[in-house]
Amino acid sequence: MKSNDVVGYLLALTATAIWSGNFIVARILSGSVPPVTLAFLRWATAVVVLLPFAIRPICRDFSVIRAHLGYISLTAFLGVTVFNTLIYIAAHTAKAVNLTLIAVSSPIFIVLIARLFLKDPFTPRRIVGLIGATSGVVLLITGGELSRVIGLTFSEGDVWMILAAAIFGAYSVLARLKPVALSSIAFLCSTFVLGLIFLVPWVIWELRNVDTINLSSTAIAAIVYLGVGPSFVAFLCWNKAIMVVGPVRSAFVYYSLPVFSGVEALALLDEPVRFIHVLSGPTILLGVIVATRE
Repeated sequence: MKSNDVVGYLLALTATAIWSGNFIVARILSGSVPPVTLAFLRWATAVVVLLPFAIRPICRDFSVIRAHLGYISLTAFLGVTVFNTLIYIAAHTAKAVNLTLIAVSSPIFIVLIARLFLKDPFTPRRIVGLIGATSGVVLLITGGELSRVIGLTFSEGDVWMILAAAIFGAYSVLARLKPVALSSIAFLCSTFVLGLIFLVPWVIWELRNVDTINLSSTAIAAIVYLGVGPSFVAFLCWNKAIMVVGPVRSAFVYYSLPVFSGVEALALLDEPVRFIHVLSGPTILLGVIVATRE
């Protein structure tokens, strides 16, 4: 494996590890901060953190941004305005197990969209890896009792989460088409700013229809975490990974999301590690390795 590929996989793994905390925060804040407002505050924080590093690159690449404004606007609308907002909307009505199960369907959408628009090969190795990683995720979530899949009930939030997974797939493929002349920082900041602007009418409408917002110290700390971690750091790592190893191979790394969630549950919630975790974790990782190995 080339050294660049190793870096690409590590970047995708870092982004996935950081994103795993996004679902926990979404559930924690679902009763105190409305979803669109939460998304707006998250991206506003991300812009404030990123802007000092991005002013020079944006000024230098402004002509490139203007020339590709349509592409950047579409990418911003899908990846910033809509994707995470739908996750926060889904967190109000969807069960945690459903959120996790649906979230890891994103790689399937990425593989299909990349095959359709980028002509990425759908090789037997990738099919085997896809089946293996998906099986590991289902095994982990159901606790080895596959009959629980049949018993799962789907809410309105589950539908929003499916749409979010598909949109993330489209965003990941679009990120691969970033103009070479546009630096990663300038691209990231321009999408954040445009995505935040697109959120303004939505958040105004929500604030007019919401009675109260409880911005406690815990909520503020969580929003800062979302703005710095899952927004700034994770998106920067993910976009760089896509440029190095492509959207499909990055997508398979995303299957490790439940593994990181399990580790966080052990560390933060003191949930025990059971045999099913020991079995499903390596199954997921083996599927990822098979699918991404050249």
